[in-house]
Amino acid sequence: MTTTPLRTLFCIGINQNFFDAVAEEQKAVWGAFVQMMQGIAALPGVTVLGNMDDDRAMVGPSDSWPWTTYLLADLPDLATVHAACNLFRTTPVGDGTYKLWKYAKVEARVGRELSIPAYAA
Repeated sequence: MTTTPLRTLFCIGINQNFFDAVAEEQKAVWGAFVQMMQGIAALPGVTVLGNMDDDRAMVGPSDSWPWTTYLLADLPDLATVHAACNLFRTTPVGDGTYKLWKYAKVEARVGRELSIPAYAA
């Protein structure tokens, strides 16, 4: 039996802690962010479809929409969606004193691919 993947939009907001950090700490956050994004892509059954960064048209922290950046992916099940979100809680920043969720938050929107039927003209 095959299952339809869960089309998931990860809406990611950078918060004030990142903007208050010194340059060295911001660099460590960026490294953790890359590790988290690679971690999502490496989860079993995940197909990353694309991403979008809104950092040029939006300045400052994201408390809600509009978010700072987005990742669109197909995931095999809800447990994998939860595992992807959990990477924000577990990915260490720098020496590991803090985790990524001190600097960024995520909201996952889960749905399905919109299938548009073909109609005869």
